[in-house]
Amino acid sequence: MISYLFNEIFYRPLFNGLIFLYNVVPGHDLGVAIIILTIVIRLILWPLTNKGIKNQKVLAKIQPQIAEIKKKFKGNKEAQAKAMMQLYSENKINPLAGFLPLIVQIPIIFALWRVFLNSTRLDLTYLYSFISAPAQIQQSFLGLIDLSHKSAILAVLAGVLQYFQTKMIMPPASTVKSSGTADFGHIMSKQMLYLGPVLSIVIFWSLPAALPLYWIAVTLLTLLQQYLNQDDRGEINKN
Repeated sequence: MISYLFNEIFYRPLFNGLIFLYNVVPGHDLGVAIIILTIVIRLILWPLTNKGIKNQKVLAKIQPQIAEIKKKFKGNKEAQAKAMMQLYSENKINPLAGFLPLIVQIPIIFALWRVFLNSTRLDLTYLYSFISAPAQIQQSFLGLIDLSHKSAILAVLAGVLQYFQTKMIMPPASTVKSSGTADFGHIMSKQMLYLGPVLSIVIFWSLPAALPLYWIAVTLLTLLQQYLNQDDRGEINKN
């Protein structure tokens, strides 16, 4: 039952959307169809992801206050929790705000992953009757990259872009220094700044190029959304 609901609610609509876009895109470019589908999905989820980004932005700004509370109530977890909730309330932060977009996106990400894998194998089992089945799907992107085979270039590019995306959401080094201590969350973010891109490259290195292409499109759109949510757009985050 769960598998059936997943297929009907997530996988099948997304797969049909990709085939529809492939049919109407000039030149029948699968890579362009993947990018357009990714943009459409991201725009639909824009309000949810926007809340998460704004929440992260405010959390980065109040890191000194958070560090001070942890230091002040180091031996009193209950007082520390109350002070943290008060700080969150004053800054209109919902600690769970970042989880809802993630929960909503998880099944969509898995469905898209399966869609792009199956698109390179021309699995048309789940096509709706009103979607024309192409005689074959050309696997190239701009006539340069075969999306059914691995691409070292796209794998590395996906990792590089993830580095910049992670770097953009990290609190400035000046914020951490002013707190007088290295917050655990900042330490973890610092590690993910390098570990995340490396893992992305390793994962995408041996997968069909359609998947890193999708991830590149997602990361670029995330970078754009984070940029639009910045107050000082000309400021460079120096960590």
